[in-house]
Amino acid sequence: MVVFYQRRNNYNQGRRKLNGKAFRAQRDDSIKRTVYVSDIDQTITEEQLAGLFSNCGQVVDCRVCGDPHSVLRFAFVEFADEEGARTALNLGGTMLGFYPVRVLPSKTAILPVNPTFLPRSEDEREMCTRTVYCTNIDKKVSQAEVKNFFESACGEVTRLRLLGDNVHSTRIAFVEFAMAESAIVALNCSGMVLGTQPIRVSPSKTPVRPRVTRPTSR
Repeated sequence: MVVFYQRRNNYNQGRRKLNGKAFRAQRDDSIKRTVYVSDIDQTITEEQLAGLFSNCGQVVDCRVCGDPHSVLRFAFVEFADEEGARTALNLGGTMLGFYPVRVLPSKTAILPVNPTFLPRSEDEREMCTRTVYCTNIDKKVSQAEVKNFFESACGEVTRLRLLGDNVHSTRIAFVEFAMAESAIVALNCSGMVLGTQPIRVSPSKTPVRPRVTRPTSR
């Protein structure tokens, strides 16, 4: 497992205990330790990006996202201290893949991922390479319509989880493809309209697991 996953568990547990003022202070601290990286080649993985920035300081989180307006992607890289983030700004213009990346101070913190959802095995890590995370899905669109959309544009879908609630106006989905190449193609679907909304597609950090059943105690 990549080193930058290590802080998430403590971060999640601690955040629940913070009041509003303390949480804002912690969030502001995270922002100061985070840089925004743009113009990232589609072939670059989070591990490769984290490897580049590890020369600036300890990387504690790295999140690559799809950009609906470009074939290139963007990312947020969080360091253990502000010095690492300041040093990282010097990497602007560095060639990574086929493009020079741009590095700016971040205006937002990285939202943590619940560690229990992260891949637990090599098989699940392989599943993640075939999976995308899709947001801003029109509530009127059915699961079958989401599947048909991605299959017609990208390739065979082997598993799909469509999630939503009564609070948010749109829904999210995790889409697992039969082939990793299909997941890469799916990233280019960001900005396409599904129903009445332009969707956002990013690489998934979590596999689509079967519905959870409670384990029996031994």
